[in-house]
Amino acid sequence: MFHLMKLEMKKCKLGWYVKGAIIANVVMIVLLIFVSFVAQIEGETEIRNVEAILLMASTMVRGTFIIFAGVLISKLIIEEYKNKTILLMFSYPINRKKLIASKLLITAMLTFITIIVSNILLVGVYFTINSYFSMIPNSITTNQLIQEGIKLVPFAIAAAGTSLIPLYFGMRKYSVPTTIVSSILVVTIACQSQPEFALATFLPLQLALAAIGIMIAYYGIRNIEKEDAL
Repeated sequence: MFHLMKLEMKKCKLGWYVKGAIIANVVMIVLLIFVSFVAQIEGETEIRNVEAILLMASTMVRGTFIIFAGVLISKLIIEEYKNKTILLMFSYPINRKKLIASKLLITAMLTFITIIVSNILLVGVYFTINSYFSMIPNSITTNQLIQEGIKLVPFAIAAAGTSLIPLYFGMRKYSVPTTIVSSILVVTIACQSQPEFALATFLPLQLALAAIGIMIAYYGIRNIEKEDAL
């Protein structure tokens, strides 16, 4: 399985993903700083606190890389069906189920890793800058860092599972746009954050979405022998 994953990663050339992740992180850091300065000027106390910044960072990161996962699924699976290049792969003495499973594992693992790394990066850079410019009145405490670290892993796991949901929609007609649009729709649900009740922080919902994504992946892998590369 790991050998297949290495081959897939070489074939797909994931340099675009790394570059995209770096650009996305820069944009998110700039956005966090911009929002903080605007809140400081306008006296918005609701945004100018540690909890609000942590929520904003977590939500942006998860939403961004769930959409990245939709693009990955499009490149690794949907495009190969659409262009019929998957037929060449299926002609090799390779188990079809393992081949598709390796592609989905790459998607889930990259999503998990980039969410963890990006969260750490965003929080670290933001609060380092805040220590010099005091964009929010309070600095983050050790206890808050520990609590955020504890929450980070289950939410990243949930996002990795959720990122597989677009596979279902993309495989209907082997449509790349449908796959990416469905990932955006998933983000609007998973990362909804209203002051009254934030779905983005409601772990049971996040885990339920992850379970749906995993089931979609499971049935997609199980039924792969029946799929025709149309």
